[in-house]
Amino acid sequence: MKLSKIEEKIKTYIDDPDLSWIRKAHELSREAYRGQYRISGEPFVEHPLGVAYIMAELELDLTSIAAAILHDIIEDTEFSREDIAEEFNQEIALLVDGVTKLTRMDFKSREEQQAESLRKMFLAMSDDIRVVLIKLADRLHNMRTLGYMREEKQIEKARETLEIYAPLAHRLGMSRLKWELEDLSFRYLKPEMYYELSRKVAANRDERKKYIQQAIDQIEKALKENDIEADIYGRPKHLYSIYQKMEEKEISFEEVYDLTAVRVLVDSVRECYEVLGIIHEIWNPMPGRFKDYIAMPKSNMYQSLHTTVIGPHGDPLEVQIRTPEMHRTAEYGIAAHWRYKEGGSGEEDFEDKLSWLRQLLEWQKDLQEPHEFMEALKVDLFEDEVFVFTPKGDVINLPRGATPVDFAYYIHTEVGHNCVGAKSNGKMVPLEYELENGDIVEILTSSDSSPSRDWLEFVQSSRAKSKIKRWFKRQRKDKAKAQGKKSLNQAIERENIEIPSSEREGVLKEIAEDLNRKGVEALFEGIGYDQISIRQVLKKIPDDYKESEDLEELISDKKKDKRSSGRGIQVKGMDDILVRIAKCCKPVPGDRIVGYITRGRGVSVHRADCPNVKEMKGEDRFIEVNWSSSESDSYEVELMIEAVNKQALLNEITGVISNEKIELHSVMADTDKYNQAYIKIDVELSSKEHMKELMTKIENVSGVLSVSRARPS
Repeated sequence: MKLSKIEEKIKTYIDDPDLSWIRKAHELSREAYRGQYRISGEPFVEHPLGVAYIMAELELDLTSIAAAILHDIIEDTEFSREDIAEEFNQEIALLVDGVTKLTRMDFKSREEQQAESLRKMFLAMSDDIRVVLIKLADRLHNMRTLGYMREEKQIEKARETLEIYAPLAHRLGMSRLKWELEDLSFRYLKPEMYYELSRKVAANRDERKKYIQQAIDQIEKALKENDIEADIYGRPKHLYSIYQKMEEKEISFEEVYDLTAVRVLVDSVRECYEVLGIIHEIWNPMPGRFKDYIAMPKSNMYQSLHTTVIGPHGDPLEVQIRTPEMHRTAEYGIAAHWRYKEGGSGEEDFEDKLSWLRQLLEWQKDLQEPHEFMEALKVDLFEDEVFVFTPKGDVINLPRGATPVDFAYYIHTEVGHNCVGAKSNGKMVPLEYELENGDIVEILTSSDSSPSRDWLEFVQSSRAKSKIKRWFKRQRKDKAKAQGKKSLNQAIERENIEIPSSEREGVLKEIAEDLNRKGVEALFEGIGYDQISIRQVLKKIPDDYKESEDLEELISDKKKDKRSSGRGIQVKGMDDILVRIAKCCKPVPGDRIVGYITRGRGVSVHRADCPNVKEMKGEDRFIEVNWSSSESDSYEVELMIEAVNKQALLNEITGVISNEKIELHSVMADTDKYNQAYIKIDVELSSKEHMKELMTKIENVSGVLSVSRARPS
């Protein structure tokens, strides 16, 4: 890099510049770095000159460019800040010293060191925003020449750039630097994906250019008809932003439709809106895809109109409309406003644009301890993301609002599944705690633990959401299969259907295919999900496996001593016939009941309102049944309890049952996200009146909202 090239660039935006300090800084650097070489083999002075040229591309002031040439001199030579102040002035010395502090920044496991790294960056910005502009230019030049470093160093620098410097460039509105920093980092962090996307983008570049040119031609024609002059061109999407969209939306490269957008530059804000109207006349806008960043600028000063329309050939087309001034701000951000400040105008406007930064930097006046500084670092510097540390000091980048559960799934799927608690900066925090910049996160796990459905209410990352949903889907699937298999086997036994074990798999496989299910497991799953009814399956079992008895034989062959489950039931016109209480509705004395003659199982007694009764075939198989009085008889009853979840709730409810000397068969309990508990109990009762008495006593338990009889299954 020759000094003359930097001088030529400066002359494109400063009339008759005084280049004396630039030349003096060059001479001092050349002498100070004499004999020093970069890993690439080129003289070290090439690096500060490269940084200075980037500063000139940003059209920054001469003081900034002189400081850029000197930015490494305190750290790498014998020169001190005082020497720089004596040779030049205090302003340049402070800029150089500020950048020197930033270049010592690194990430280590101790919280004090992490805090100090962030403090140095923010304090440098508080003294002079140009310190960060020099640092960003320094980092960009280093990333451009990163190929000469060893792989370990490449990854370290690329990660630091992607997680610290690219977001900072974004926050300062410097999209041109942000995009290049992101793409360079992407190249070293995920080289295979980087080069694969590069090849794919290059492969259809000509086709894409042709499509964009058709769109540009149509826009130009329409604008000329309306006497609007505009600069129109295509804007290709950067590789890292393509990769981000593929990851976030979980789509392939071929599904990314906005690889190139059309950008329209016009002279005034009024014309921006006129162009928008004209474009919407040419093509239909896509609903929900219009954004007015002119009326509502982004926090990083970005202004533009964005719209997505159904463009040529019916493909989506993104169009951005802005003025040249807006475009310059979009490309260079805070650097674009520096010249207005230097010129003495717009001082108040410049300070307004940095209000978010000023608020952040107020902390350093009162917070002396690194730990205090870290605790206070709560302002969202990186607009859409948060970076936190593992206990080993690795930096993890997560979406804004991310929680310890997001962090756990980022580390490993099993860490997420087994997560039971979390610590932030050494203190226990809830799993729904929103992580903040600089937090040191530790995940507590247990091999016996599993995901909670409540997690889906607060996790932010698509990775965590998909892993949790997949786990529950697998659990539901397994449970449905087991339930479906159990229900079918019970039905086959109840209907006295005998299929030899050697033939069962084949029979069920044929039924599964007939019901458009891929295999017996899928058949069980369909039954478990209530997508296939048991009756559908039973109907398709060949008659060879079913008993064919007429009603007279059915009744006479099954007369036996009444089982205990049928005590208290009288069957009209019959004695000594097997009677059983239906488990689907579990009637008790006081319920209206109906009898149904089954194959091989005697008379099944159901509640008259049981939905299964409507499904039963053969009117001649229904028989009249009545309750007979017997104080010693007892019956199973299922009750549903809704309550506000609280500590010892279950103990209080079971205590009531125990005090009444009622036999408890089973308890099932669950809660929802609104802290409401749902409890199902199976108890042994003597009558409907007995049931009502128990329900009343349970309703009197503190926190219980309602008690009802379980609906027949």
